[in-house]
Amino acid sequence: MATIITMPRLSDTMTEGTVATWLKKVGDKVSEGDILAEIETDKATMEFESFNEGTLLHIGIPAGETAPVDSLLAIIGKEGEDISALLAGKPADAAPAKEEIKVTEETATTPEVTKAAAPATASLPKGVVVITMPRLSDTMTEGTVATWLKKVGDAVAEGDILAEIETDKATMEFESFNEGTLLYVGIQEGNTAPVDSLLAIIGPAGTDISGIAENYKTGGAPQVAPAVAEEKEVAPTEKATEPTVQEPSTDGQRILASPLAKKIASDKGIQLTQVKGSGENGRIVKSDIENFTPQTAATPAPTTSAPAKTETVAAAKPFVPAGEVFTEEIKNSQMRKIIAKRLAESLFTAPHYNLVIEVTMDEAMKSRAIINSVPDTKVSFNDMVIKACAMALKKHPKINSQWREDSILINHHVNIGVAVAVEDGLVVPVLRFTDAMSLSQIGGSVRDLAGRAKNKKLLPTEMEGSTFTVSNLGMFGITEFNSIINQPNSAILSVGAIVEKPVVKNGQIVVGNTMMLSLACDHRTIDGATGAQFLQTLKQFIENPVTMLA
Repeated sequence: MATIITMPRLSDTMTEGTVATWLKKVGDKVSEGDILAEIETDKATMEFESFNEGTLLHIGIPAGETAPVDSLLAIIGKEGEDISALLAGKPADAAPAKEEIKVTEETATTPEVTKAAAPATASLPKGVVVITMPRLSDTMTEGTVATWLKKVGDAVAEGDILAEIETDKATMEFESFNEGTLLYVGIQEGNTAPVDSLLAIIGPAGTDISGIAENYKTGGAPQVAPAVAEEKEVAPTEKATEPTVQEPSTDGQRILASPLAKKIASDKGIQLTQVKGSGENGRIVKSDIENFTPQTAATPAPTTSAPAKTETVAAAKPFVPAGEVFTEEIKNSQMRKIIAKRLAESLFTAPHYNLVIEVTMDEAMKSRAIINSVPDTKVSFNDMVIKACAMALKKHPKINSQWREDSILINHHVNIGVAVAVEDGLVVPVLRFTDAMSLSQIGGSVRDLAGRAKNKKLLPTEMEGSTFTVSNLGMFGITEFNSIINQPNSAILSVGAIVEKPVVKNGQIVVGNTMMLSLACDHRTIDGATGAQFLQTLKQFIENPVTMLA
């Protein structure tokens, strides 16, 4: 009997998902454990496995489309099995109508037409596919085209990267699920447009698409010139710039590089074999190409001693201001926009105040040295602060709270978020039940989460559910700073650098090591005395690490 598969809930905040790629086609055999599709949530793209075996009889959500959780995703059953009853009983918004299924069969590929474009599908010329701005997360309302990797007139194969699109969380590569010629570009590089706006049109070369662009435009899509005009504009560029032919690796190994990195390297005439990749598994990324300096460019300029002597002897000439005023405008990424929005909301809705305390770190430094002398153990001062915070929160649960309009929610579990700086902004992975973790467990977890955060490999569930946040800038030499609360938390701790300076002990001035801690509190939930008592307890734990074992 045929089995209905619905859009899964891949995180506790997920209300809808986008099918990024179908890895199986209608008619394909499916075994238990096979990857059916890649589904995009608000935080990541995840592989969706089949828990059934049989034949894929129906696809309910085409690639590139978004649908609510529990919508009809697919039907698996015996080959040739009649599923008309299942299709008749499915929700209206879960799968395309029968007319759309016919179009799928005729084109032998799943059209990337979003709900906004569906009514006009029947009027499209044969083989023409309209692609709209995809919804890459459930919080995404608009996207920015960072880079087009194809130009109007270029041949497009299935799986080619069309463009890089910025969302509120990351910049993602957008693949084509169709093949043909790029006939039209609806959103230029650097421009932002709402979800479902016309992104591009793909079809057979030479197809007349006049009128299609206007019919498929949605509100917010920028106006662009017709495709013919674009072809004329890009033609001189194509002739002027010859792409660089990449040399094969000397050891015969495949060179790992992102499509954008390959394109920039080709445009700049850089051989990928000379570039060292900083991405996962040595993968070459955009920043590696942009920061690459050829060895030939490093040859020192010839110097002569005679002119130098003349310059030193010559009288100083009056300085005449001369030069060129130079400015640079950088487009805000979607992540930067969301950070700005949420931190502004936090600062202007929660009445912040800050409490500062100085902590003596001499005993903590001795304890850390002893702990790290154990083989395969590595604990940082930040790990010690996180552990101390977890224990202090158990003693002062009001700090571990959330404000609600009609009540204050006290969390008796401790989930500490650790602020991590990434290339495009800031993310906060969460250590769940931190109070139950040992120092070495905290250290290992923080290193793992921070590493995957910088590679954009964190799962959505790993950035949810924090009850308190720690932000540390001590590694940059910052001695003291104040953070903005990461709502819905009621507090965030700012950790400064350890400073060696004169201190007074037993009436004598001696050299000591101190660290500044600043606690930002929401005055709606935490009174000044409550925050001060928490800092006193935190100070005792950090200054005497052995007390954390009691």
